[in-house]
Amino acid sequence: MSQNIVIPIVIVSVLGAVSGLILSIASKVFHFPVDETVSKLRNILPGANCGACGCAGCDEYAAKVASGEVKPNLCTVGGNSVANKLGDILGIDVESTEPKRAFIKCRGHLQTTDYIMEYDGPQTCKAAKLFYNGRTSCNYACLGYGDCVKACDYDAIQIINNIAAIDKFKCIGCGACAKVCPNGIISIVPALQKINVACCNHDKGASTRKICTNGCIGCMKCQKQCNFGAIIIENNCAVIDYDKCTNCGNCVEVCPVQCIVSK
Repeated sequence: MSQNIVIPIVIVSVLGAVSGLILSIASKVFHFPVDETVSKLRNILPGANCGACGCAGCDEYAAKVASGEVKPNLCTVGGNSVANKLGDILGIDVESTEPKRAFIKCRGHLQTTDYIMEYDGPQTCKAAKLFYNGRTSCNYACLGYGDCVKACDYDAIQIINNIAAIDKFKCIGCGACAKVCPNGIISIVPALQKINVACCNHDKGASTRKICTNGCIGCMKCQKQCNFGAIIIENNCAVIDYDKCTNCGNCVEVCPVQCIVSK
């Protein structure tokens, strides 16, 4: 064999051996022990990485559950089944997981508010928001291009009459839709909560009345009607305290613009 061929082969072989040795040493020096508990917890979690638990993803949630920083019943995707399995691994009793769902805080469909311009840009809510806050007369309204629809992995949301609509039987309250809504009109509420305010317009009542017939005008009738202090007017818009609300529906009956709904 020619010396011109042998030498390069030897050099490559030596470099390979040295590199292998270095990698072997590095793997031992920089070895990070895997917490078996965290690994077990992570394997139970659904892997949606939705962030509904308040963590960046399932990996972080598993680590925080293992360390006791957060409760094991915060995974809305997995529900009680996952919570109980996490509790079994930790050897603790777990409180029931409160189911949640998304709610659209807007009723600004085509019969209650108007288009004030034609928009020919990218057909996304994010892009439309940058263009004079969208095409409707209300700057707080649903933009209607379906960024939330694309974000939902459960086919639980669609655009109907230019406004997002939630299928409460499919929604698991993961919050993915809420994160991508540039107008912040989607909130995650307890699934058993029947009474909600379908508006987030913070303009004064007279201004709101001109642009949307279903917009909250801050008249305070709901606040005065509630016997439990569960609804107040904040920044010209009604807000419900779900811990106090009994779902009695009195506020729904007195709302003159029907922006408080029961469903």
